[in-house]
Order: sequence, then structure tokens, then C-alpha cells
Amino acid sequence: MNLFEPLINVFRFLFDGFYAITAMAGFANYGLAIIMMTILVKVLMYPLTAKQVRSMKAMQELQPALKKLQKDYKNNPQLLQQKMGELYKESGVNPLSGCLPLLIQMPILMGVYYCLYGYSYTGDPTFLWLTSLSDTDHLYILPILSALTTYIQQKQTMVNNGSDNQQMKIMSYMMPLFIGWISLSFPSGLVVYWVTMNLCQIVQQWYMFRGEKKLEAEVEDTDESVKK
Repeated sequence: MNLFEPLINVFRFLFDGFYAITAMAGFANYGLAIIMMTILVKVLMYPLTAKQVRSMKAMQELQPALKKLQKDYKNNPQLLQQKMGELYKESGVNPLSGCLPLLIQMPILMGVYYCLYGYSYTGDPTFLWLTSLSDTDHLYILPILSALTTYIQQKQTMVNNGSDNQQMKIMSYMMPLFIGWISLSFPSGLVVYWVTMNLCQIVQQWYMFRGEKKLEAEVEDTDESVKK
């Protein structure tokens, strides 16, 4: 028995339900059902996504101070841990707070993955240029989109977090290439889910950080006014 079986059954119920909705609307389509189910999942997970992204941003902002502590107390690991703990407490940042949302999201994402990976389409499995959602994309459009949206999503995260970590920069190129490569052998339905999920993540991150950028701009304008 698959460990994610209960979640798989929930998502298959949702998937079948969304397909039934498209059928009642007169345009039965599994591709649209995948997109609608993915959007619903991302909307429901938004609070967890927001908590994870903000935690990553907060940790990134602390990096200069953490590097200074590591330099100052490199010969005293015990005192270094104490100082780091004090810094986290003063800043109101929990270094583990970004892990919990991710751990909660993983079973959900795996449930959707297994739901679509082994799904048996009983109706018309075609979608747009795809001859079957259970087969690979013969035009390679979806693998390209999966790589491109993964790159944009990661680049957006790095820019918003102000990250200049060299390893992160390398991963921002390697991960999209890897995702695009494995998408070549994945069923098209699964890649439609991945692309939709990336697009939702890009929109959610834009929404989360647009308010902060507006606030930063207002603060800068206020500072300029004070200087004048």
C-alpha cells in the first residue's frame, strides 16, 4: 500500500469532481480539471507558502550578522551557538520555522503527484496540442515550459530575498534543467500540473512581496523628504 494512499484518494476525488464540472459545462476536459485542481491546492496551501517564503527572507536578511558572528567566534563553537541563539531571539526569527511548512506541503504535493502519475483516463485524454495526457509531450513544449517556469520561480525567490549565494545561483540553473529533463519522460498530465503549480507560485510570490516593495519605497521617499 502506498504511504500516500489516503491523500491520493482525496485528490482523485477532487480531480474527478473537476472533470465532472467541465463535463456539465459542456466541454469535458481532463487538462482543465488538472489546472483547476492545482489552483485549488495552491490556494489552500497559500498560508504555508507565505510563512515559508517570509521565513526564508528573514533568514537571508540575517546572513550578514550571522557571518560576522561566525568570524568573531570561529574558535569558540559553544559561544557561537549562544550568540546565534541570541540573534535569532532578538530578531524574532526561528531558523526552523521555514522547514515546518515545507514538511507539511510535501505529502500534499506527493499525493497530487501519485494521483496524476498513474491515473487512468476514461474520457478523452487530449488537451490543446497533446494527443494524450498519459503520454509524453511529442512536441517538447511542456518540458520547456516546466524548465522555464521553474527558473523564473527560483529567480524571483532569489531577487526577493536579496540572495547572492553562489550555490543558489548555480542551483537556479541546474534545477530547471533537471526538471525539464525529467519532464521529457513524465506523462503530460503530470507536467501540466507542475507548470500550473509554478505559475501559481510566481503569482503568489509577486503578491506577497509587492506590498513590501511598496512599503520600502514609501520609507525611502520619507527619508528623502526628511533629508531635504
